[in-house]
Amino acid sequence: MNELSKNVKITQAITVTNGAAGTADITGAILDMSGFEGVLMIVTFGAITSSAVTSIKAQQGAAAAMGDAADLEGTGQTVADDDDEQTFYIDLYKPQERYVRLYVDRGTANAAVASAEYIQYGAKKVPTTHQATVISGETHVSPAEGTA
Repeated sequence: MNELSKNVKITQAITVTNGAAGTADITGAILDMSGFEGVLMIVTFGAITSSAVTSIKAQQGAAAAMGDAADLEGTGQTVADDDDEQTFYIDLYKPQERYVRLYVDRGTANAAVASAEYIQYGAKKVPTTHQATVISGETHVSPAEGTA
C-alpha cells in the first residue's frame, strides 16, 4: 500500500464554525498520538483584519483532556495581519507526551481560520481510519484519462 491516504490519519483540528472571524483564541481538537510517530498540523487563514495580532503554536500533555497542556518550545509562529488566505504548518515528530493540539492566539481585531487539519503519519498499523468528520475520499491507482 503506497497511497498516502491509507498510511496517514486525517483529523479536523478546528471546525469552520469555530474558526469564524473573531478575536477569541481557538483551542484545536485534542489529538491522541498513540500509534503514530508524528503529526503535521496545517492551518489556513481567511480574512485577517488590519492590526490583528494572531499567532499559532503547538501544545502537548499527558492527560487526555489536556489539563496539563504545555506549549512546545519553538513552535510559535506569528501570523501577520496581511497573511489573508495563507497556510501555516507545524510538523511534530515524536512528541514527548501522548496528546497534542494546535492553538490559535487571536487578539485586537478579527482573524478567521478557514480550515485546520491534523495529518498523523508513521502509523504502526495500516491502513488507517480517518476521523468520523472526514466523510469522503477516494484512491485511484493509475487511472485512465476520461470523464471524471
